[in-house]
Amino acid sequence: MPASPAAETAALLAWYDRHRRALPWRATGRAGPDPYAVWLSEVMLQQTTVAAVKGFYARFLALWPDVAALAAAPREAVLKEWAGLGYYARARNLHDCAQAVVERHGGRFPSTEAALRALPGIGDYTAAAVAAIAFGEVATVVDGNVERVMTRLRAVETPVPAARPEIKRLTAALVPPGRPGDFAQATMDLGATICTPRSPACALCPLAGSCAAHAAGTELRYPRKLPKKATPRRFGAMAVVERQDGAVLVRTRPAKGLLGGMTEFFGSDWGAASPDAAAMAQASDAALRAVGTVEHVFTHFALTLDVYRGRSHGGLAPEGCRWVTREALAREPIPNVFTKVWEAASAVVPVVPVVPDGLRLVGLE
Repeated sequence: MPASPAAETAALLAWYDRHRRALPWRATGRAGPDPYAVWLSEVMLQQTTVAAVKGFYARFLALWPDVAALAAAPREAVLKEWAGLGYYARARNLHDCAQAVVERHGGRFPSTEAALRALPGIGDYTAAAVAAIAFGEVATVVDGNVERVMTRLRAVETPVPAARPEIKRLTAALVPPGRPGDFAQATMDLGATICTPRSPACALCPLAGSCAAHAAGTELRYPRKLPKKATPRRFGAMAVVERQDGAVLVRTRPAKGLLGGMTEFFGSDWGAASPDAAAMAQASDAALRAVGTVEHVFTHFALTLDVYRGRSHGGLAPEGCRWVTREALAREPIPNVFTKVWEAASAVVPVVPVVPDGLRLVGLE
C-alpha cells in the first residue's frame, strides 16, 4: 500500500541525510547556505551537468567571491570565464543580476521567491531554488530530475511540457514546511543518482514502495514526451585571417541574441546555404583557402560552418572587425563553436608567403 505524502517526504529526507551528494556549493556542518553560492550554482547548472559546472564554479568563486565583486567585474571578463560552459545568455544575465542585487538591495539577495523573481535573469525555477535552499522559504522547486521522479511516482500520463503545472502541484504537496531546501535537493539528488533516465536503481529508492510506475514496471515510460521535431540546419562560413605580423581578425557579436557579446572570427551570416568562397574572400580582403568544416548543435538548430584560413592583403580590418595579437586572443571570450573553427584552421600546415628579410610571420600553431 502506498505511503502517505508525509511518510514519503520523511523517507526521502531520511535517505538524503545518509546519501546526499557532496557538492561545493552546498552548506556543510553548521554553516548556513550562502545565497550567492546557491544562486551562482543554480544559474550554472541550468541545462548543464554537475561535472561540467564544478570547475567553472570554482574559478568564478576564486575570482569573484561575493556578489559585489561579480557586479564590479568587467562584462568581458565574465564572458571570458564563462566560455565553454554554453548557453551564454546566462553569463550576461548573471552579471546583470549581480549588479541589480548591489544597486537595489545593497549587495544582499532578497529572501523571498517573489522578490528574487523580480531580478533580471532569474526565472521561476531559480527563484524557487534560491528561496528554498538559501532562505528556507516554502517554495516548490522543479527541474528535470524532479520531473522524472514525480512523473514516475504518480504515473503522470500528460506529456512534458504540458504536464509541468500538474508536476508542480504534485511536488508542492510533498514539500515540508521545516525543510523545503533539503527536500528540493533530496528530490534532485534522487533523480540524478537513483531515478535516472535509462537505468533507475529502483531497489535502492526510498520511494519505491509508493511509486506507481515501479509497481507497474513502467519506469522508463516516464516522463512522457511528445515526438521530437526534426532539427533545422543552418549553414555559414568562418575564416581565421592573419595579418603579416601574426595578428588575428576578430569581431564582437551583438550584445543581444545568440552568443551575444562573445568574440568570433570573420564570418558570414547563417542561412539555408553556404556562402560563396569568393564572396568571403572579397568581404574579408584576404586570400583564403578552405580547410574543412565544423559541426555544432545549438538548442534550436544545427550549424555547419565551412572553415577557411588566410592572409590579409592590406592589413585593413573590415568594418566591425579588429586585429588582436595571439596573446590577446587567449583572453577573448570565444565560445566552443568558434574554438572548433580555430582548431580546424590550426590543424592545417601554414603556407608561408615570401616576406622581406628579417621579418618573421607567426602562423597558426
